[in-house]
Amino acid sequence: MPSGPTTIDSGAIPKKRIHQDALRVISRLRRQGFEAYLVGGCVRDLLLGRQPKDFDIATAAHPRQIRRIFRNARIIGRRFKLAHIFYGDHILETATFRSAPKLEDDEDDLLITDDNDYGTAAEDARRRDFTINALFLDPIDNEIHDWVGGLDDIDKGLLRTIGDPDVRMAEDPVRILRAVKFATRLGFRIEDKTWEAMCNHVGELERSAPPRLLEEIMRLTASGTSLGAFRMMRASGALKVLLPEIDAFLGTRDDPDPTKHERAERYWRLLEALDSDVHNGNEPSRALCLAVLWLRIVEASAGLDHSTREQEGAADLFDVVSEVLEPLVQDSRLPRRTFIITRRIIAEQHRFEELPGDDPRALLFTRTEHFPEALNLFRLRSAAWGQGWERYEAWKLAFDEMQSASEDDLEALRKRGRRRKRRRPRKRRRSNA
Repeated sequence: MPSGPTTIDSGAIPKKRIHQDALRVISRLRRQGFEAYLVGGCVRDLLLGRQPKDFDIATAAHPRQIRRIFRNARIIGRRFKLAHIFYGDHILETATFRSAPKLEDDEDDLLITDDNDYGTAAEDARRRDFTINALFLDPIDNEIHDWVGGLDDIDKGLLRTIGDPDVRMAEDPVRILRAVKFATRLGFRIEDKTWEAMCNHVGELERSAPPRLLEEIMRLTASGTSLGAFRMMRASGALKVLLPEIDAFLGTRDDPDPTKHERAERYWRLLEALDSDVHNGNEPSRALCLAVLWLRIVEASAGLDHSTREQEGAADLFDVVSEVLEPLVQDSRLPRRTFIITRRIIAEQHRFEELPGDDPRALLFTRTEHFPEALNLFRLRSAAWGQGWERYEAWKLAFDEMQSASEDDLEALRKRGRRRKRRRPRKRRRSNA
């Protein structure tokens, strides 16, 4: 890797594509005598012609110095202290240049537990994970600084770690999931040595904080490239470590049983439907993402086929969802409300097997809090598996019509729903005599 930076003119990136608040922060830090740059994903995305979601800043100023310069700043973090600078609802993450964590002579464990050794811009670039995320943009002097060869890798569409891949994955195994995210989202090829290191270190994902792992899994699911991401996780072995129930449900590629391949294919088609939904501009909730991931596993565990659900099966489904998702609540700190919504929208899927018609219970169902999310899940499964679209449209129409129902209308429906159906007379058994 080059010892000094490769510096190019950033004139191809119009200033209008950079958030004005980010320019404001960098300008003020520079006036106070501190180096400051746009860093990471925003620089990568600007070079690729994509609009960044966030504009992160790296500076020579320490967190307390940033706090003194910006009264609208707040210091956060333990393992990694940084400053959040607030402009209304817009937050700019501003971090101090860091050097690589120093290990003790007798320390064999590379896992990073503290990352607050401050350094220079060059040291900060070299301690980052992937070359394409280590570019520094100076929007004042219109320059991009590259200490790690990230510009060449962007041109090649190549994802590789900075330094020894085995060391980088051991330092932070979550980088395995980040590699999956960047490769699938950007359409980049993972360098061979980086891929080998990912496969070699998947077992160490168990050492990472469960909430952080869940966060990365949720990002992958809602990314619009979940199909490619989960297939890559499966190929690397990460899926077996993180979500063993899903990995087991998908089975092995060389399984001679064609029904198991069909089962896996139906699972992939559901992820594909979710990706298509994201590309159409819809932003899935966490509950919907979890429901997509676990729907088929829950139904299989409950012994319910996708096309034949009986009313009495709903209670079993409800219990199975609870059993499957409870570990996420306990270990990964999944919010209880997200768990409740996910459980409800999976357990309610059987209700869409019949048309709503004028059934008062069905019409009242459309007014429940979680109905829209349950209907979204049914829409995705209908699109994925090519059946049930007429029922989806009928339920959507009932939902739209019921939005204007008054409280008197709802009470009338409740009364109709409470009426007992007349018992049909039992048929007398014929005597064999």
